[in-house]
Amino acid sequence: MSDEVRREPEMDPELSDDALLQGEADAVYAELLSRVGEATPRPRLEPTRRAAELLGDPHRATPVIHVAGTNGKTSTSRIIDSLLRAHGLRTGLLTSPHLSRVNERILIDGQPISNEAFIHNWRDIRPYLQLTDAQLESEGEAPLTYFEAFTLLAFASFADAPVDVVVLETGMGGEWDSTNIADAAVAVITPIALDHMHRLGSTIQEIARTKAGIIKPQSIVVSARQEPVAFAELASRADAVGATLVPQGDDFDVASTTMAVGGQLVSIRGRAASYDDVFLPLYGSHQAQNAAVAVAAVESFLGGGAQAVVSDVLEQGLAEATSPGRLELVGIEPTVIVDAAHNPQGAQALTAAMSEYFDFDEVALVLGVLEDKDAEGIVDALAPLAARIYVTQSTSDRAVASDDLAYIVRNAIGSDATWEYETLVEAAEAARSWAGEAPKRAVVVTGSITLVGEAIDLASAEGWKP
Repeated sequence: MSDEVRREPEMDPELSDDALLQGEADAVYAELLSRVGEATPRPRLEPTRRAAELLGDPHRATPVIHVAGTNGKTSTSRIIDSLLRAHGLRTGLLTSPHLSRVNERILIDGQPISNEAFIHNWRDIRPYLQLTDAQLESEGEAPLTYFEAFTLLAFASFADAPVDVVVLETGMGGEWDSTNIADAAVAVITPIALDHMHRLGSTIQEIARTKAGIIKPQSIVVSARQEPVAFAELASRADAVGATLVPQGDDFDVASTTMAVGGQLVSIRGRAASYDDVFLPLYGSHQAQNAAVAVAAVESFLGGGAQAVVSDVLEQGLAEATSPGRLELVGIEPTVIVDAAHNPQGAQALTAAMSEYFDFDEVALVLGVLEDKDAEGIVDALAPLAARIYVTQSTSDRAVASDDLAYIVRNAIGSDATWEYETLVEAAEAARSWAGEAPKRAVVVTGSITLVGEAIDLASAEGWKP
C-alpha cells in the first residue's frame, strides 16, 4: 500500500488536548461496556453481518488471516503480525482481551490504535450500530453485544487506516464468533483444549467443532498439533468445504529449540523451507510451537506454502515479535514475572517453561482466577512450581473470591504454603518481600489475564523495573 493513500483521521479541534482525548476514549469504552459483556456472547452472526453491511462491509476490504484455538492464540497472532510487517506489509491486528488499555486490542502496523482514531472511528460507526440495535429490538432480538460492536469498530478502523492484511483472533469459539463474518484466506487453529465449556461444549470434540467454523471454502488451514478427536473435526470441516488442511508434524514442525539470552534459538521446518537457529525473544517450548505455526501461516498466505520466507525477513519478524503478559519480566530485585495462564494447559506450559528456561531456587505465585475457569486444574498444574502461593483476586467482577480460591490452594499445597490477601497490592507486596530475602527467589503473577494486567500497571506505577 503506497504512502500516498495512507491517512490519519481528521479530528475535531476540541480533541487536540491529550487529557481531553483520553477522557473521550474512556467515554467510548464506557459506552461499549454498557452493552452485554464479552463473557456472555450471543451464538449468532447475523446481527454483526447486518451492521457490517450498513458500514459498507469493511471486513471485505483486505485479506484476512483468522486465528482460533484454546491456547496460544494471542502469541501466534502477534508473531504472524510481526512476520507480515517484516515483509513490508501494513497490518491490522485484533486480539483480546487487553491487559491495561482497550486500545491494545486494535493494532495498526504494530502499534495500538491512537485515541484519535479510536474516537473518530467510533463516531463514524455509532449511528449504524444504533440503527442495527433498533432493528434487532423491533424484531424481539437483543441489541449488539460488546464484542460484536467492538469487532465492527476494529474492521472499520482497519479499513480507515488502511491496511494490507488483517490478522483476527477470535474472541470465543469460532463458528458464531463475531469475527467470523470475515472469510479467511488462511485459517489458523492453535491447540484445542477444554475451556469455556459452558459456552463451547463439554468435550474436546464439541469445542473443536465450534472452532472449526472459521474454516471457509478454498481457505488454507494451518493447524497446530491436536488431540486426535480435535483433528478429526478440523479434517471433517476442511473436507466438507473444500479447504486445504496443513497439519503440524506432517507439513511443518519445530525441529529444535535451545535456550538463549533473552529467549531461545528455534529451528523450524516450514512448508517451503527449513529455518535454522533463529532467535525468538519469547520463553517456553510452547512459544517455539507458536512460532512454527505462525511461519507456516505466513508461508501459506504469501505463497500458498510454496514460497520460502527470506532469511533476513524471518529473522527480523521473529526477533521483533512480542507477547505482552506472557512470561514477561516486569520487576527486578526481586524478579517478578507475569504470565496470563488462565486454564490448566496454560498453567502446565508456564510450569514447564519456568523449569526449563529459568534457574530459581524458589518461586512464589501470586494467583487470582476468574469464576468461569477450572481453578482446581490451574492450581494442580502450578503446584509443582510453587514454594508458596499468595492467593488474591483481581478487580474484575468475575474474579473468584480470594477466600474461595485459598480453600482450593490449601487442599493442593497445604496451609503452611498458602497466604491469602484481598487485593493484588497486598499480595504482591508480601510476595516481593519474601522473594527479596534470598538471591535466587522469584515471584510469578498468574491465573487470569485481568490479574496480570493489573500487575503490569502496578509494576509500572511502583517502579519495580527501573
